[in-house]
Amino acid sequence: METTADTPRLRIAGLKSALAGPFDLAISPGECIGITGASGSGKSLLLRMICDLDPNEGEAWLDGAARSGMPAPAWRRQVLYVPAESGWWDERIAAHFATDQRQAAGELVGRLGLPPDILNGSVSRLSTGERQRLSLTRALLMASPVLLLDEPTSALDGGGQARVEEILMERTAAGMALVLVTHDPGQAVRLANRRFVMADRHLAAAP
Repeated sequence: METTADTPRLRIAGLKSALAGPFDLAISPGECIGITGASGSGKSLLLRMICDLDPNEGEAWLDGAARSGMPAPAWRRQVLYVPAESGWWDERIAAHFATDQRQAAGELVGRLGLPPDILNGSVSRLSTGERQRLSLTRALLMASPVLLLDEPTSALDGGGQARVEEILMERTAAGMALVLVTHDPGQAVRLANRRFVMADRHLAAAP
């Protein structure tokens, strides 16, 4: 698919379900969209529809390539959704990282304020904040062109939040498009190029 400088990294049109929408957005490479709103307003629903995890109508495009034209797993690897609480399929933390990713994972977790040897530990011993940062590490190692983050720092203190935000700003500066759901309006101001409020399952530009 040929792209130009004007081609959005991610575009959604008429995206809706029985529960929310329709939504229309175009997000450029390197842009962060911040979405705030009350709990239950539909923020997570939107992210799940974009990555095609929940039933939806409408269309989405990645760099001009239609979501409907590629297998769902391929779309989800490139338009990557990180929920507020990610799943873990093995008690060993290391099992969630490919062997050739361990060094890069150790460097990332160190930047996020975690000891590199945490990768040798057990999931059941992790705090909520540690799980959040390790889930983000897993996602960042995939180097997806679009990242959909749902409350990525809700369990972190100010220092931990600042470390996460620094890395996210680096990734968007390198061209990644970011859709960020957050309850923290200050975080949306710091990271987002454009801000929206979700109310009654619809998006409106933030005042």
